[in-house]
Amino acid sequence: MKVILAEDQGMLRGALSTLLALEDDIEVVGEAENGEQAMQLIRQKQPDLCVLDIEMPLKSGLDVAEAIKAESIPCRTVIVTTFARAGYFQRAMKAGVQGYLLKDSPVSELAEALRKIFSGGRVIHPELAFTLWEESNPLTEREQEILRRLAKGESVAEIATLLFLSQGTVRNYISEIMQKLEAKNRIDAVAIAESKGWIK
Repeated sequence: MKVILAEDQGMLRGALSTLLALEDDIEVVGEAENGEQAMQLIRQKQPDLCVLDIEMPLKSGLDVAEAIKAESIPCRTVIVTTFARAGYFQRAMKAGVQGYLLKDSPVSELAEALRKIFSGGRVIHPELAFTLWEESNPLTEREQEILRRLAKGESVAEIATLLFLSQGTVRNYISEIMQKLEAKNRIDAVAIAESKGWIK
């Protein structure tokens, strides 16, 4: 099977590539250090599988998985991450990801998971299965957008202008967000949403 590795940490990417190449039935046909590069390689090399880190520059692993699904590219996707966050996991499932594994798993486990996924199965790390029971994201798309902008330090006036809303409407959204997240203030709301992987 042909595999592309997308991981922004060079040392880890190199180690994974070297170890996977020792497997007789796995060929690493490309390595990417960011999500944009991963998409280019996927289109060029047409791999069977793509192993994606979540937190990468330019495009996250989840952005890449969503793009693969949107473009109907026949490439199975596996997320390998250090983050056992409910929001990330739920987004990955929506994007049609076939594997969701933690980085601290041994490479032999990753190779075995890739084989299962290649033959049509789905592999989810047991620790991550618990996140299915966690609460789902209570924020609407618009509320997430406003919270992301608050996280960047944009003011109510700036958000209102950029989203073509009145300042009063933006304040109402913020108050609704704080209620839903039981947050003490805006900074607290951003921190809660980020810790659960509900905004990125």
